[in-house]
Amino acid sequence: MKSFALYALVCGLSLACCGVADAQPYPNRPVRLMVPSSPGGATDVVARLLAPALTDALGKPFVVDNRAGANGIIGTDTVARSAPDGYTLVVVFDSFVTTPYVFKSVPYDYRKDFAPITLLVRGPQLFVVHPKLAVKTLGDFLALARSRPAPVVFATAGAASSSRFSVELLKSMAGIQANLVFYKGGGPAVTELVGGHVEAMIVSASLVLAHAKAGRLIALGVSSKNRSAVAPGVPPIAESLPGFEAQGWVAMFAPAATPRDIVRRLNAEVGKALSAPEVKERLLQLGFESAAGSPEDLAKWVRDETAKWSKVIREQGITAE
Repeated sequence: MKSFALYALVCGLSLACCGVADAQPYPNRPVRLMVPSSPGGATDVVARLLAPALTDALGKPFVVDNRAGANGIIGTDTVARSAPDGYTLVVVFDSFVTTPYVFKSVPYDYRKDFAPITLLVRGPQLFVVHPKLAVKTLGDFLALARSRPAPVVFATAGAASSSRFSVELLKSMAGIQANLVFYKGGGPAVTELVGGHVEAMIVSASLVLAHAKAGRLIALGVSSKNRSAVAPGVPPIAESLPGFEAQGWVAMFAPAATPRDIVRRLNAEVGKALSAPEVKERLLQLGFESAAGSPEDLAKWVRDETAKWSKVIREQGITAE
């Protein structure tokens, strides 16, 4: 009996110890920040800005893991299939909501398979043209586009890129035609525009602001609803086309069913990191503004972006395949 009692005591202590281990505060091991694109892009830069701050705040390493391929589908799907325990997160670009509408086979449902944590940053795009067009304002451009026989030639960062969708929105709202040229990324597209091989582009401000300041390109409008600190001297496109808004953005998600307390803690710590003056200044240099908010704010943002861009994609018959 004494042996049995001793055995029961040892088992009880073991279970108690296991319970304590299971109840350790989050996180108790490294956290992976999946970036479903190559190093150097906007998503990667934002993730790498946040990782050290989250490491310091939460006491465990936050490690950026780039998993590029298939327009972000591969890395994003990896997170959708991961355990909902807060140790695998994904940092996504705005293509998160448009990819399922332009590619036929996307293995996850972005509305059901992910728990929103927070919007991280928003960044306006700039509508720029080559000086050879000889226009100085958006009004001048629209008059030219509506009057000349040949459509204006727009560069885009790819068939499923936000720069392409912004041009499609412009076409729809302004009632103009455009010829679109698809490049493999924003960098090559901007190079072609500066060289005068194409005539116009709507693209992340960070890629063209220096060219506009140097006079190599003419900035006609910014895609945010109001004037932006990123390009304070450039009027919003919405002043000429009321309701036009097309911002780039980066957000953080966890797999669906991640515990609510983990989501809330991550949300709070990311918000603190993004409010640091040095982080805000660096983001501004990159063409972005801090946009942290609640998980509910991100969920609404995704719904609104889905409604807008799915309509554009459907009406313009856009496909990337």
